[in-house]
Amino acid sequence: QVHLAESGGGLVQAGGSLTLSCEASGISRLMFGSMNMDWYRQTPGKRREFVAAGQGDGTTAFADSVKGRFTASKDKSRNVVYLRMNRLTPADTGVYYCTNMGVWGQGTQVTVSS
Repeated sequence: QVHLAESGGGLVQAGGSLTLSCEASGISRLMFGSMNMDWYRQTPGKRREFVAAGQGDGTTAFADSVKGRFTASKDKSRNVVYLRMNRLTPADTGVYYCTNMGVWGQGTQVTVSS
């Protein structure tokens, strides 16, 4: 069974950057290389919202709110996907999750101070 684990969250000032990681275990590197991985975030009192999608072929898509600031990548040798977040604003604060086919990680907290 696939297990996802996010890391890399923390406290950062507005304008700063963070890179989140999502490690997939319980899956071969071959399968991981072709799998999609999406990122969502959630703040208290709000619905979980889409942030980014990464397709197995390397295609990526982003929510309008993060487009041009966030990038997504994958290290197939390590079964890890990354979400690089630049020019962070307080509106980016939340718990960030990676997900694939209904499997979710535990999330990692990102807090952006003004």
